[in-house]
Amino acid sequence: MERLSSRGLPRLSWIDTLYSNFNYNTDGYEGDGAEDRKSQDGSETMPFIDESPTMSPQLCVRPDGEAVSPTPPEGLLPGGDIENCLGMKKLVLSGFLASEEIYINQLEALLLPMRPLKATATTSKPVLTVEQIETIFYKIQDIYEIHKEFYDALFPNIQQWDDKVTVGHLFQKLASQLGVYKAFVDNYKLALETVEKCSQANSQFQKISENVKVKGPKDSKDRTTTVTMEALLYKPIDRVTRSTLVLHDLLKHTPKEHPDFALLQDALRISQNFLSSINEEIDPRRTAVTTPKGEARQLVKDGFLVEVSEGSRKLRHVFLFTDLLLCAKMKKTAVGRNQQYECKWYIPLADLTFQTLDDSDSCPHVQTLPEHEIEEMKIKISVIKSEIQKEKKAQKGQSRIVDRLRKKMNEQESWLLLHSPTIPFRIHNKHGKSFVFLLSSDYERSEWRESIQKLQKKDLQSCVLSTLELQVLTSSCFKLRTVHNIPVTSNKDDEESSGLYGFLHVIVHSATGFKESANLYCTLEVDSFGYFVSKAKTRVFRDTAEPQWNEEFEIELEGSQCLRILCYEKCYDKSKLNKDDNEIVDKIMGKGQVQLDPQTVQSKNWHVDVIEMNGIKVEFSMKFTSRDLSLKRTPSKKQSGVFGVKISVVTKRERSKVPYIVRQCIEEVEKRGIDEVGIYRISGVATDIQALKAAFDTNTKDILVMLSDMDINAIAGTLKLYFRELPEPLLTDRLYPAFMEGIALSDPAAKENCMMHLLRSLPDPNLITFLTLLEHLKRVAEKEPINKMSLHNLATVFGPTLLRPSESETSKPHITMASDIWSHDVMAQVQVLLYYLQHPPISIAELKRNTLYFSTDV
Repeated sequence: MERLSSRGLPRLSWIDTLYSNFNYNTDGYEGDGAEDRKSQDGSETMPFIDESPTMSPQLCVRPDGEAVSPTPPEGLLPGGDIENCLGMKKLVLSGFLASEEIYINQLEALLLPMRPLKATATTSKPVLTVEQIETIFYKIQDIYEIHKEFYDALFPNIQQWDDKVTVGHLFQKLASQLGVYKAFVDNYKLALETVEKCSQANSQFQKISENVKVKGPKDSKDRTTTVTMEALLYKPIDRVTRSTLVLHDLLKHTPKEHPDFALLQDALRISQNFLSSINEEIDPRRTAVTTPKGEARQLVKDGFLVEVSEGSRKLRHVFLFTDLLLCAKMKKTAVGRNQQYECKWYIPLADLTFQTLDDSDSCPHVQTLPEHEIEEMKIKISVIKSEIQKEKKAQKGQSRIVDRLRKKMNEQESWLLLHSPTIPFRIHNKHGKSFVFLLSSDYERSEWRESIQKLQKKDLQSCVLSTLELQVLTSSCFKLRTVHNIPVTSNKDDEESSGLYGFLHVIVHSATGFKESANLYCTLEVDSFGYFVSKAKTRVFRDTAEPQWNEEFEIELEGSQCLRILCYEKCYDKSKLNKDDNEIVDKIMGKGQVQLDPQTVQSKNWHVDVIEMNGIKVEFSMKFTSRDLSLKRTPSKKQSGVFGVKISVVTKRERSKVPYIVRQCIEEVEKRGIDEVGIYRISGVATDIQALKAAFDTNTKDILVMLSDMDINAIAGTLKLYFRELPEPLLTDRLYPAFMEGIALSDPAAKENCMMHLLRSLPDPNLITFLTLLEHLKRVAEKEPINKMSLHNLATVFGPTLLRPSESETSKPHITMASDIWSHDVMAQVQVLLYYLQHPPISIAELKRNTLYFSTDV
């Protein structure tokens, strides 16, 4: 995706500008980057830290824009074979070591004036106060010590280089200390403001801050360079990106079997997660626009949101500037004409408030579609994705059909993005009307709210834009925007990852860093079809500052690329409960996200990770199972249990018509889970489900006590798991093709005849169990106004579980493809169960006695 500089020019990435302003090749420092970072109106812009390996750290950019590769210092070229993997690795390390020396010299130069300034701070004539010194030089000493230790350890390894030398542990340790950079970044803007204020107030400090002497590298002809303190304070931000880029290059030139490879991978993962976390605060690349009055107005955040306008949903592009929020829509323009925005409304941040729960009654009612319509659209989109893949393979070079399919998919994905969000985000103009946006994720809503509240802490003045000023600002949005397209698959390049399809197993272990005890829980979100949805929730850990959940969840992924974790404090004050079911009133204590890198998560072992959020650390583990592996029905080797054992074997052993596990789970759900929101859809804790599975398999005496104490979602999950692990589906492999044909019949009478005959053809244990489950699911759906589970929702959950054929039937290539997660077969499986759920009650006696139906074999 194209990025824009503060002057509106295309750029490959922020790192390109970084290297044109800060040329850190081995010849030393060139140019004053702080001056270049100022926009035309003189306002300071906050840098975006680029996490992508868009450029090797060995490359720099000349003032004319052409990329050049600096000549390595003499003696660094490996003996005659640059292509040699480890030879290239030494070259990368040597270049990085040289730049590390420059960086340490820059940190030393910053620390040099700090000591005399501290000495004068306690005298009668201080240049700066102790507080000002601590603000300006915050964490510089710590950063210097970390890098000096790293340099001293790395240097002898390069001097005595051979193929057995390992450096991965050094980079892993360096990455593990990145927390100090988080503190530095949080303080960075305040440090710059303090330097500027102190320079204006004290001429002596101004002279010091504008003439900082930096030692050159040992081999440099220029022994010292004079730079500003402001430019030097930028170096740590630059360095974080530089270190990550080097890790990419080192991995590229380290054999997988080398001891360094795993350590470098771990260091890169930590670095990338760190960059993601701090980019939330300094991204997007704040870009300035000057109004006719000469005010400095910067873009802080923008994105596509759904607005409820005149009772209908409208897709808007919302722009958050430093002093106002602007809501725009894209104008329809003729072919070849530049796209333009039209301003729908704006609110000065000084006049913007968030509606309280009491005020929410005045907001328009939010119309939401039945969930089954959303699910049906997902199925259609997945089918088109599958068709596109097939056409690409069959039509080499012929893209007309693919283009038509892409257009259709774009329309359907856009519809989904417009109709799926349900979480209200209400804002109010103190001098005017209120506005409502709908979001799919509480994480996203929190980001917008926090960004606005952060800006409102400043001394903002209310403003009224003239027609000309508003026109200028709206026109600038097209160049300033950082989000260019709605997040749909059809807008992605073919080379971009399609995400993961299958099941992500996540264990939420614990959290630390809370200042006081509270009632705490976490929710997990993943992206799917262009937006984020909440997939799981831990239990509330009451009255603690160190919650230990250790809960495991199985989350279905549908092209997912990111996992988000939100930590909440539970609100038990009934007076604060909102009437709107979609409004979450619990307080978000912290939030963070991690990229789902296929290479990292697609291993048999658990991958342990930590997300840092507002001083809180949440520890979790995850592993991924691809869809084709997770859907296999594997018979149990132990026939003494119930899971993975034929239903006829279990009922015969138990001398029952319906397996004990089915009867007990249904009874417990109807006793205390029938009013639970999302029952059968919300994931239960995997460890609880496994405990129940083991108890049923061994026929534990305390099973009833366990059931009464267990979370209801775990019991619902155990029932689903039982049917999923049957060695053949409840509706049998033999009848599966006939069910698929029967549901496709158009004539209602023929369909009725066929579908009832198929039920009669089931073995008695399968039939009686199916009818028992059917009546239970109908009773659950009767409570839809409370539990939000319609017949269609339940059919979506249970259909594939009850009908999906065993492994011998699923060996067809079109079913095991990842992109066929919602294939035609899956759609039909849902429709079969829905047919029976919508049918009047079916009694076994009438079914067997009824002679209207055909009695021929299928």
